[in-house]
Amino acid sequence: MPTIDEQVEILMQGTEYGDPQIKENMTRELRERLMEAEREGRPLKVYCGYDPRTTDLHLGHTITMRKLRQFQELGHDVTFLIGTFTSLVGDPSDKDTARARMSLDQVMENARTYAEQAFKILDPDKTKIRYNHEWLSKLTFADLIEMASHFTVQQFLARENFRKRLDSGEPIFLHELFYALMQAYDAVALETDVQVGGQDQLFNIVVAGRKLMEARGMRPQIAVIMGESLPGTDGEKKMSKSLGNHIPLMAEPEDMYGKVMSVPDKAMPIYYKLILGYSPEQMAELEASLANGSLHPRDAKMKLAREIVRIFHGEEAAKRAEEHFVRVFQERELPPDIPTHTINGTPRLVDVMAELGLTRSKSEARRMIEGGGVRLNGEKVHDIDAVLDLEDEAVLRVGKRKFVRLVPER
Repeated sequence: MPTIDEQVEILMQGTEYGDPQIKENMTRELRERLMEAEREGRPLKVYCGYDPRTTDLHLGHTITMRKLRQFQELGHDVTFLIGTFTSLVGDPSDKDTARARMSLDQVMENARTYAEQAFKILDPDKTKIRYNHEWLSKLTFADLIEMASHFTVQQFLARENFRKRLDSGEPIFLHELFYALMQAYDAVALETDVQVGGQDQLFNIVVAGRKLMEARGMRPQIAVIMGESLPGTDGEKKMSKSLGNHIPLMAEPEDMYGKVMSVPDKAMPIYYKLILGYSPEQMAELEASLANGSLHPRDAKMKLAREIVRIFHGEEAAKRAEEHFVRVFQERELPPDIPTHTINGTPRLVDVMAELGLTRSKSEARRMIEGGGVRLNGEKVHDIDAVLDLEDEAVLRVGKRKFVRLVPER
């Protein structure tokens, strides 16, 4: 078992608070709490929350999940909290506009596979799964008044995203202010020692969570705030489901591989660091190889894609995904396992695309056609009102990775 100092070094690695004093305080408190837990023969209670605003967890979420895994490996008690009630509001921390409201039924449906996805990283035998509607849905208006009395409106409006919206005349809805209170109460309900989160959670964890715990006579939680965020497939903005630049953990191996390969070269190093866990020495070697030309960016990215698929789908799936990518995208061949669909009559192309799940809707199908992302037998389709009048079979390609063989009914 690592010493207390070794545990602190491991657990604080990769953290950043934007203020050296806060980091120093959190490091000191973590060391003290670890020493206390060791004397008492108990593990620390640690958690991180994930809001099921969509059905997918993505690679960006694995940064905090890997920190939770470190706590598990050191023998501490980890809770993977699914924000079934906080999702009704949606975290405004990194948003310039209000999020759309959701129903509890929608949220619960999205949350259905979150535990399965979490176990891609976390140890299922050492992980508690909790849902915050268990306690948040039972709070009364009197409870809300009591919690709100510990905070000022100025504290909330001083946050950068709210300040920008206020300055630009964008609306700030009252229910958005509740989110930090809800997250703070999660820490109270779980009686947590440590909460893990990203940079956008600094206020919710350090200010709201700690203050509410102190107001309830509890020792304030220690914030473990991860310093870097994973950029999305655009290589620029933080990976986000709402921005559509994410790589879902449940993506099919071929799709996951292809999405990683679409990440700009400049973003590759941070993927190696945050997803593959490269050490500073390994990062220096990687960057030197790319700089001196001994490692081609394409080969580095293929290795990255292969390793990421292997982590989430296994060795064989990674090998097949790479073979598929090489065959389809490098050699420009069609995949050998294209599904076949029989066409009856002369349906509209957008109807067929939506029906077969090649797009999520007919509107998306039209956008794909307008953007030049649809080909029939290798030829771009330009007409959004095109109908399929087939005399012989044809291969329909939507985007870079979706194929179907269309066969006319005889």
